[in-house]
Amino acid sequence: MNIFSGIYNWAIDGLRRSIGVQMPMPNSYATASASPVTYDSAMQLSAVWACVKLLSETAASLPLTVYTKNEQGRVEAKLHPLSILFNGKVNRYQTKNEFFESVFLNLIVHGNAFVLIDKLGDRIVSLLPLMSSQIVVSMLSDGELVYQYTKEDGSIVILSSARVWHLKLMGNGTIGMSPLAYQRNSLGIAQAAESAVTKIYANGAKPSGVLTVDKILTSAQRAEVRSSFKTLTESTDDRLLVLEGGFKFNAVSLSPQDIELLASRKFQIAEICRWYGVPSVMVNDNNGTSVWGSGIEQIMQGFYKLTMRPLLEKVEQSMKVHLALLSERDSIEFEFNFDALLRADLKSRFESYRVAIASGVMTPNEARQYENLPAKEGGDKLYMQGAMMPIDGNENEDPNEPEHPEMPDDLLLKKG
Repeated sequence: MNIFSGIYNWAIDGLRRSIGVQMPMPNSYATASASPVTYDSAMQLSAVWACVKLLSETAASLPLTVYTKNEQGRVEAKLHPLSILFNGKVNRYQTKNEFFESVFLNLIVHGNAFVLIDKLGDRIVSLLPLMSSQIVVSMLSDGELVYQYTKEDGSIVILSSARVWHLKLMGNGTIGMSPLAYQRNSLGIAQAAESAVTKIYANGAKPSGVLTVDKILTSAQRAEVRSSFKTLTESTDDRLLVLEGGFKFNAVSLSPQDIELLASRKFQIAEICRWYGVPSVMVNDNNGTSVWGSGIEQIMQGFYKLTMRPLLEKVEQSMKVHLALLSERDSIEFEFNFDALLRADLKSRFESYRVAIASGVMTPNEARQYENLPAKEGGDKLYMQGAMMPIDGNENEDPNEPEHPEMPDDLLLKKG
């Protein structure tokens, strides 16, 4: 065995040992988190909920189109079985939007999304999301992946890779790394801050303290003093208390201002958004600025291109590999209509159509289709303005051709 085969075997052994681990190993953390982190506790943080909701709902809301490629380009395959499936109920419970919300929720939070595939012959008739926390991935000796699914009643089902559509974020190639697990310390600090705020306000924002007196008290007297003056540090009772006989109250806990609790919570919003690649301004945080631009439009453009586009392309390619038949992979494409996110205002769109039509890039009917307007007769022709000529003269100009060919009035982009 040479050195290269030894390295290969070592790498494969390491891969198999961690094949089904979606979370870091227990000893991989330098310190314990400030508060135990679970899926439910993380989702109770407003920044986590807002980021996951934004990513999941935005991705799920995009139109999904199935295309087939031919010599002339590509055409929409409206009668393809997968196109029909996604235009109706994807499974017995969910529509297309609800289905992809579940898929992206699992993918964004756990780093993996698992979908159960049901077929009738070669045709996929149902796609049902499975919760990632109930799946463990294992690799057999021949390299085949199997999925161990723990059902709600505690029973275990073993699923082959042919039955499971597995989407994953970056990882070891067979299992995705869990963002929820790797941001454990950040979430623990945020949860601890939330807990501190809850305790402060549940106690009427009263600090703990020491009640001192210049004489020795018996056990009974101490109990009576604690009972009489406990509202100094407990409950929301704000009645006026009079201290006499040398009694003094000294606060010993820090106030929310002293520990900069408000500033800490603001920082945690930005920290959580960084994990999900979401600009904090998009989850209603109006503090600070973004490096993606000074205006909300530039920030949104950066979010769509740097966060949403890679995520959607990952799903598109995975659909082609796992859902399409082997015989049609060279001729089929899945595409989320990303233009729906980048859609400009009405004035900008119409100006773009005018330039595209006048330069012969787009037909009037193609522009009308983008605006959901019916096609017009003769609108499938390409038009070109005729004012352009060679800079060295116009000896080849046709004298019978009008200088500015006019477009028929009924092809103009007018609504109504």
